[in-house]
Amino acid sequence: MQHTNRQSARASMLGVVITVASWLGGCATPLDARKDREFQSNAHVHNRPTHRPVRSFTSFSDSLTCMDHMLRAADMPTTLITSKYIPDYSGRVSVATKDMIITALSQMSRVSNAFRYVDFEVELTRQDTVQNLTTILLNNNQLRLQRPALYLSGAIAFVDQNVINNRWDMGTSASRLETGYSANRNATLLGLEMHLGDFRTRTFIPGLDSSNEIIIANGGQGLDLAGRISDYGVHFNVGRDYTQGVGIATRTLVELAMIELLGKWARLPYWQCLTLDQAHPDFQRQLRDWYNAGNASQHRSLVQRSLASQGYLPADVPLRESDSQELRLAVARFQADHGMVVTGRVDFTTYERALRQFVEIDEEGRFTRIGWETGGRATGWPPQTQHLAIDLQVENPVIDRTRFESGTPIYLSSSLSRSAHLYCFMSNGHGQVIRLLPNAAMPHALLSANQTVRIPDWMSPNPGFLLDAGQPGTETVGCFASTRDMAGLLPGLTEPPALSLLGGVQGIDGVQQAFTQALGEGEFASQRVQWQVLPAGPAMQAAPAPAAPSVAPPAAPSSPPASGGAR
Repeated sequence: MQHTNRQSARASMLGVVITVASWLGGCATPLDARKDREFQSNAHVHNRPTHRPVRSFTSFSDSLTCMDHMLRAADMPTTLITSKYIPDYSGRVSVATKDMIITALSQMSRVSNAFRYVDFEVELTRQDTVQNLTTILLNNNQLRLQRPALYLSGAIAFVDQNVINNRWDMGTSASRLETGYSANRNATLLGLEMHLGDFRTRTFIPGLDSSNEIIIANGGQGLDLAGRISDYGVHFNVGRDYTQGVGIATRTLVELAMIELLGKWARLPYWQCLTLDQAHPDFQRQLRDWYNAGNASQHRSLVQRSLASQGYLPADVPLRESDSQELRLAVARFQADHGMVVTGRVDFTTYERALRQFVEIDEEGRFTRIGWETGGRATGWPPQTQHLAIDLQVENPVIDRTRFESGTPIYLSSSLSRSAHLYCFMSNGHGQVIRLLPNAAMPHALLSANQTVRIPDWMSPNPGFLLDAGQPGTETVGCFASTRDMAGLLPGLTEPPALSLLGGVQGIDGVQQAFTQALGEGEFASQRVQWQVLPAGPAMQAAPAPAAPSVAPPAAPSSPPASGGAR
């Protein structure tokens, strides 16, 4: 009997061996990819990221915006600036520090036009198309590079790894069960040195330096369980870790350095932009905790009330549903005004940007919510609605911007407090009116709050037109903004071609009256600037004064206002 059982077991084992050998032999034959066609067709979809990209916001993103508005309020002229290559002597921070500097300068110049970055550094080891063309054109005297006034220099000075490091391990052992627990945490210091220099003399300006360091932390916990049940073993392991990257830490140091250096150089109270509650490192973490504690309906309700207080939605209408087209357009405008990726959806980034003005630090140093929902109702909401406002300025780099000689180029700029439709007009001393905006170069009237429109666009090689002081008298430029598109409401002002005389309108007061009749008093924003045109001096009297309003297409790219080389 036992002999028979052995033979049966051997036969079964032989059958298994033959089956496995046959299967392995089949593996030697290449698979037919055509049979996996349906499986492969999913690759296009699964290759895409599962989350939308978001804008990179740091603790000083709002501080950069604050500096931008402070520079515009101070009427700072445009200054050319450049930077040296920012090396990393530690060899542990492989980030594009120079590009972070360019981004920070751009964020500080969105509405103020305070700084323009001159990119002329040539890397001998990495030649690209722009550098090759630059070299060819410079050698042939076909390229003109403007000299910057300032330059930035610095380096990632040190990375002190694991300055403090704590570890903790514990374990137990028995005949049937073994356990283990471990925890660790450490901190690394990253330092950045930055200096501001005078490009003309290649000397560093005393006192204009920035030396800051930041802590990069990481930690983890782990649990191990192992045991035996009869003849079988079971092993279980779980852990959680966090690691703060060097990229966002470096960007934070760069933005802080830009605010300090350029704030000192411009002699502005830059520290007011650094004391914002939003600059606290735990601000976003606390907002995230509140966001996770709520649901989609609460998020939508809070954001809508915030948008209503800022003028993106009417304050006297009921809450919209999540799929409301009006809500999505309002959210999209808000996202565009605040430099976010425009989705029209209420995600965490929108939630955080919309509610940050209703959060402050109390006397005990903790974040507290102002006007938040309590018990299903809002307390103190909505606050007073922020009205739409226009900031219109003459940008000529002179002290007195109220008097110009006939034929003098005029440069203006305009920005809005929130996204709206912008229309600008100009009248001469006789009350003749032309429309400056929209025009062929800028056909759309809708303008977001995080950009400035230049009249004319002196930063463009083809500005479309030049604006000169006309015949002696008083010239006025007025801009009007509305949340509604005025193309169908004011055809007499919006349909005629730009830069041509408008019939039936007398001066900027006539334009103001037309807007009032179409929309009503207080339903639009307006601002105007004016200057006195004086007779041309001896140098300009040789050429006849242009007719007013003096707008003409440029014969060649105009020379923009300059401070240190450009304006």
